[in-house]
Amino acid sequence: MQDPDIQPPVNPLPPAVILMFLAIAGVEAGLTLGEAGLIGGPGAVGWRLGLIRDYAFSGEIFDWMMENGQWPLSEVRRLVTYPFVHLGFTHGLFAMVLLLALGKMVAEVMGQMAFVAIFILSGVGGAAIYALLLNDPVWLAGAYPNAYGLIGGYSFVMWRHLAGRGTQQYRAFSLIAVLMGIQLVWGVFFETGTMWVAELAGFFCGFGLCFLLAPGEWARIRAKLQRR
Repeated sequence: MQDPDIQPPVNPLPPAVILMFLAIAGVEAGLTLGEAGLIGGPGAVGWRLGLIRDYAFSGEIFDWMMENGQWPLSEVRRLVTYPFVHLGFTHGLFAMVLLLALGKMVAEVMGQMAFVAIFILSGVGGAAIYALLLNDPVWLAGAYPNAYGLIGGYSFVMWRHLAGRGTQQYRAFSLIAVLMGIQLVWGVFFETGTMWVAELAGFFCGFGLCFLLAPGEWARIRAKLQRR
């Protein structure tokens, strides 16, 4: 018989977060084992490049679709599939850490369906804005715009919490400010590329989606409209 007073040493993760993590980790595990020569034979070395070619996001392809009004599913799916393919083990590892840390909070506060919507749609929005604002031939791969969308969700929760306490709400954006500051400093010494545009766009998408997905937000909006 289980003692009800005994609590697990680690709080369990919501199932939706676990499933998203396993999807990313499963792909990365297969690619890493292939590159190490443990599975797949000699051809496994090229698996990562093949997946990037077939599933990563290309701003140039997106621009072509916009200009020609053609939206083949094989290309549109890149908006959803690119977060599951990373450039290397370390690249994927940091994305998974962000997913677990931020996804747990967002899923517990807003619900698992909201978590999935914020994660997926932030990635879609981040990639689309990246393509619309830039003409960068570099392909997007990795779940960082999605993770930044979860940072947007975290910032929204803190923003509402600080508003309820009557304190300065700008403090809710301290995390994204620190991360962007690190990006800026890093960019002074190293070539970091323009992926930060997709990440920042993902953050704003995640924050904006919370006005639709966070519990009680629809009631709050209706109440404001009725007062007008």
